[in-house]
Order: sequence, then structure tokens, then C-alpha cells
Amino acid sequence: MWADTKRSWLHIVVRGGVVLPHINRRVVVSVVLAVATTAIFHWVPALHVSLSPTPFILIGLPLGVFLGFRNTSSYDRYWEGRRLWGQLVNSARSLTRQLLTLVDGEPAAEVEVFRRHAVHLLIEYVHALRHHLRDQTPIPRLERELGADLAERIRSEENVPVALLQELGVELARARRRGWLDPLHVPLLEGQLVSLTDSQGGCERIKSTPLPFSYTVLMHRIVAVYCLLLPFGLADSIGWMTPLVVAFVSYAFYGLDAIGDEIEQPFGRDVNDLALSSIARTVEINLRRRIGEEPPPPFRPRNGQLI
Repeated sequence: MWADTKRSWLHIVVRGGVVLPHINRRVVVSVVLAVATTAIFHWVPALHVSLSPTPFILIGLPLGVFLGFRNTSSYDRYWEGRRLWGQLVNSARSLTRQLLTLVDGEPAAEVEVFRRHAVHLLIEYVHALRHHLRDQTPIPRLERELGADLAERIRSEENVPVALLQELGVELARARRRGWLDPLHVPLLEGQLVSLTDSQGGCERIKSTPLPFSYTVLMHRIVAVYCLLLPFGLADSIGWMTPLVVAFVSYAFYGLDAIGDEIEQPFGRDVNDLALSSIARTVEINLRRRIGEEPPPPFRPRNGQLI
């Protein structure tokens, strides 16, 4: 999902934190430990354990660099996913235009039916790809939009979007055989199908190849140990200000760690993931208008965010 409107600086600072719900327990645990450590330092000297702040300074700087590198890598995956979906949107619009302008012949009524069916296949391909990347089934929607026969024929397919592209390719071959499509124009439409396939392959590559798990585990462990041990290095020098400083530091480190986790897989339904439903609905609106059909309404934001 993504925020569709700009908010004021104060609103973003006070109410716009979408990361906090994922890390509030970790922050609370770190602050409670900081309060306990500070209390023991002041009231039970016999149990007091104090560490020099130097190790935390030496570890904190590279830890911030490593978290920044991981978030940059995650954002690269996020942005590549958005770029691939932008390419897919352009290919769907271009293919629709070519279907409506390059496919022509007699009888005109059958040609018109063919065009509409091809565009409907393209619309459902976009929605099926959205479902495919989110590990959902598109079959109920296919039954509603394309009929039970087609849905039943591809129900057993592991990759429904690929099956829909195959159906679209078969339809184009039929148009060529009936003389509705000039052989010189076939490579143009086939090129758009290849572009759609390339975009889908790029998205599947992102989904199936996460960042190395060992690197993620290492970051989680270092951040957790750093935030939990930080009070022992601060209580001796700043006293009762320790819980406040620990709260700020742990929020920053846990927050950066959580953001990297969220955007690493950009095709899910987390708050910071790509708004695939809204993008697919936009494609559907554009394509249905081209064939003279009443489009569905665009998605409305929920709490300022689109799905």
C-alpha cells in the first residue's frame, strides 16, 4: 500500500508512523530493561553492572551503516518491482490500442466480439498476476469475468497469468488465420506479449529471491543485543535519562530494521508494499474505457492509503 496524499509535517510526526505497530513491543522491552537497569544502579549498588560506552559507539556506527545498506538493497527491490509494474501498465495499454486499430475485417460483428474478448483476457491477466504474486487464487474472478469454461480449463495451472497469456496468443493466431490481422502486424502484438512476460518474470524473480537469510538474521540479532545492552553503558553516565535515550535509539534501530523487512518483498499486503490492487484497477479502468464499457470505480484510500 502507499499513501496517496501528502500530509502535514506535524501529522506525519504524530500520527503517520506506520512502522511503530510492528516494533512497539521491542521498544517497550528495551525501555523497561533500561528503567530496571537505572533503578538497580541507583538503589542496589551491589547488583550494579556498568559497561563503558565506548563499545556501543564503536558498534553503533557500523551498525547504522549496515542497516542503511540493507534498507537500500530492500528499496532497490521495491523500486524495481514498481518499475516492472509500470512497464506492464504501458504494455497493456499499447496492446489494447493495437488490438483496436490493427485487428479489422469481416464480419465486423465477429471482429468486435474478438476485440472485446482479447481486451478482457488482458484485463484478467493483470489481475491474475496481482493474485499470483500475493499467493492468492484468481479463479473466482475469472469465473465471474470470463466464464466458468475458461476458468475450469486453467484451474489446475500452477501459473495462471502465463496460461492467460497463452490464451491471448491463441486468440491472436486465430485472428491471423481468419485474415483479421495482417501478418506484418503480428510481430508488433507478439512483442507486447513478450514485454508482459518479461515484466512478470522480473516480478517473480524478486518474489522468489529474497535477501540472504543469514544476513537478515545477523542484523536482527545485532540490533536486539545492542538495544538490550545499551542501558548498561549509559546508566553510569546519564542516570535517569537512560530510558529516554534508549527509547530513541531503539526506536531508530528497530524501525530501520523493520522497514527493511517490509519492503524486501514489495508484492504483499503490508502497509509499505506496492498498491497492486490499485494499479490493476487503474489498468482495468483504462482498458474498459477503450472498448466502450463502463469501468469500475477506482479504489478509494483507506486511512489515506491505497491497497
